[in-house]
Amino acid sequence: MTTGAQGGSASMAAPDYWWYTARSGVLETVLASYVGGPRRVLDVGSADGPSVGWLRRHEGLHVTLDVDIRGLDAGGVCGSATALPFGDQSFDVVGAFDVVEHCAPEGTALAELARVLAPGGSLLVSVPAYQWAWSDFDVANGHHRRYTRSRAVRALEAAGLEVRRATYVFTSVFPLFAAERLMRRLKGLLGKGDTGVADIVELPQLPGWLSRLLLALCAVDQRLLRHRDLPFGSSVVVAATKPAQEAGG
Repeated sequence: MTTGAQGGSASMAAPDYWWYTARSGVLETVLASYVGGPRRVLDVGSADGPSVGWLRRHEGLHVTLDVDIRGLDAGGVCGSATALPFGDQSFDVVGAFDVVEHCAPEGTALAELARVLAPGGSLLVSVPAYQWAWSDFDVANGHHRRYTRSRAVRALEAAGLEVRRATYVFTSVFPLFAAERLMRRLKGLLGKGDTGVADIVELPQLPGWLSRLLLALCAVDQRLLRHRDLPFGSSVVVAATKPAQEAGG
């Protein structure tokens, strides 16, 4: 989370929810090879810590930032992605997982993420997919937009970054996601959907067997993502680098 308009991440109330567990594995599979051995890592939107434990295993300085102080570890920085309180070229790796969709304007947030990234450094991003999937859940979360893979790539390239990998994820569970979002849209048309931004969004409660099934399906994605990009899914994950030629200023 990165702007003052919405409350905290749902992960603060349910850190072991199946989606956060699955996302951790998916993000590591897609992005770990772009991390390298950084001396300085910035984790923007760090309230979603359950999904980035793999990134925090790297040695060196690890700085967390979130607009909601409840999502910060001791020593974390309370601040916004649209006005990062750090100097230019301060970090070797910047992670912003399900952050940019909360930011308006989008270009300001991406320019800030690129500004604090050292030349040759990596920006690691995830965003929700497909504007047609917009529902009351996006409103409650304080989202401004959803993305296609091509839109996410264009946005990062417009910020002066070079995209190294861009793929959809959560492909195996996508039919269930699409059905759930269509049901939410129908409820909205019938006037039964919730409205307004929530402080902390309430996640759908699932029986244990269904959570285990969803995790097993996401494990299939992980195996596939080790070798190839996926053609559709409910999220987009992108790894980009800042051109090294910028080192001269």
